[in-house]
Amino acid sequence: MVRRRLLPVFALLSQMVLFGAILLNGSSAQTQDTATQSPESLLDKMTGKWVMTGAIENEQITHDVEVDWILNRRYIRIHEVSREKNAEGELAYEAWIHIAWDPKNSEYVVMWLDNTGTTNFAAEGVGHGKPNGDRIPFVWKSVGGGGLHNTFAYDREKDVWSWAIDNIDESDKPSSFARVTLERKKN
Repeated sequence: MVRRRLLPVFALLSQMVLFGAILLNGSSAQTQDTATQSPESLLDKMTGKWVMTGAIENEQITHDVEVDWILNRRYIRIHEVSREKNAEGELAYEAWIHIAWDPKNSEYVVMWLDNTGTTNFAAEGVGHGKPNGDRIPFVWKSVGGGGLHNTFAYDREKDVWSWAIDNIDESDKPSSFARVTLERKKN
């Protein structure tokens, strides 16, 4: 089952630290092109209800994803739930993901907690992503080298998000782990 293979990757993701001191830039979003948009305006495009489809380790998945702002618009909260069940009849995968803007370092930070393992909240469990237009290339670095890249990319024309997840070995060589697309849920 794919969930057993997810454990090493998402165990790393699960080692997240929620930085309460990191605040979103308080200025209001202005009409700007994608190169100079405010950090909040890109995250605004992520809010709503989504259906995630694609492949994780070459297995097709379907997940339901809900995204909203929390704590006075300081964090985006993503709740991801698989439609697949495990042998015990429980959700095969569930995650709570929090993204914030760190104005001091001009980057997004992400904390990923999921049901594949328990976190010890190690610093290497926090992903960092410098904005690049409508893309957020998050990077998690392992203590011994390597890590994980997860690029969130927004397609404004289609109003869809894609996540490209790659494992990175100690020699910085990437290998594809997942390619998924999030489309707005139709009522």
